[in-house]
Amino acid sequence: MRTYFLRRFLLIFPTLLGILLLNFALVQFAPGGPVERLLARMHNADIDASVRLSGASAGEVQNSLRSSDSFGSSYRGARGLEQKFIDSLEKQFGLDKPPIQRFVLMVKSYLSFDFGSSFYRDESVLNLIKEKLPISISLGLWTTMIAYFVSIPLGIRKAVRAGSTFDSWSSFALVVGSAIPAFLFAILLIVLFAGGSFWSIFPLRGLTSDNFSELSLLGKIGDYFWHLLLPIIAMSIGSLASLALLTKNAFLENLTAQYVTSARAKGVAERRILYGHVFRNAMLIVIAGFPAAFVGIFFTSTLFIEIIFSLDGLGLLTYQAMIDRDYPIFFASLYIFSLVGLLLGILTDLTYHFVDPRIDFKARN
Repeated sequence: MRTYFLRRFLLIFPTLLGILLLNFALVQFAPGGPVERLLARMHNADIDASVRLSGASAGEVQNSLRSSDSFGSSYRGARGLEQKFIDSLEKQFGLDKPPIQRFVLMVKSYLSFDFGSSFYRDESVLNLIKEKLPISISLGLWTTMIAYFVSIPLGIRKAVRAGSTFDSWSSFALVVGSAIPAFLFAILLIVLFAGGSFWSIFPLRGLTSDNFSELSLLGKIGDYFWHLLLPIIAMSIGSLASLALLTKNAFLENLTAQYVTSARAKGVAERRILYGHVFRNAMLIVIAGFPAAFVGIFFTSTLFIEIIFSLDGLGLLTYQAMIDRDYPIFFASLYIFSLVGLLLGILTDLTYHFVDPRIDFKARN
């Protein structure tokens, strides 16, 4: 068993290396870049300034600038600029070195969690991630916990009462809830409870109130969950259906197994059969989806929720870095996301063995 998990840990580095290499190669062929984007902003700023000074239209000014540009640089937005200035920008962004050298330097620094500084924010990437991490952890952790703690008991009850009115109506409600995208449900909650057309009960933005530091301990806890309740509900709805139905099907499959029939014939109490025998076997398939569910909720599903509720977390930070071609933030987020996902995969195997000791990873070839 120790050999298996040691091998899994050792495979983390080559897997991370492959993920970074693939994405680094794709970035090299992607159109645009930090220098190109910065030059485009400068070019648009020149057009706006010329429009204000001359009173001409933007199209006329742009045609005038094109006719007077020199085409010595390979960057589309570099017309009329000296090559020394372009070279200084490339050096500032670290693009003056060959791609292979840049990739090797990036991997060496990432081993010590040195992610460098952002291209545009003038701040270290690690500080930016630490600043945004509490919001993403809050959303991902509480959403995952609520999804599992609600859907598992609900799935068990649906399995026990399969075919009943409760089973039919709960299935209908779960399917309808899963069909509504999280961002639409979030907008509905805002309209109803956050100052829309009906009630103004919950705040619309931020993780805490402005006077958070002045509150007592219980007041801080209450204020924290007061801000998080609507985002967590919006994110949890979609996860409940799949987990509840998965739990129900797993229980139904085990309730008809031979060991359950034998236990009932011996007079074992139904509750003990359900939670002492069936639960441990049925939960294996539910546990298998935990890493994917957590990573998906933690890193991807929060983007629209952060935008709608004005929560500046990792999802919004990474998305903005992709748009701005802020490569240090983008690759640092990719590195952290991949590392957490790989570690959660190992944690899943450990949980497998804890739930069912019959699973022996040592016997795998």
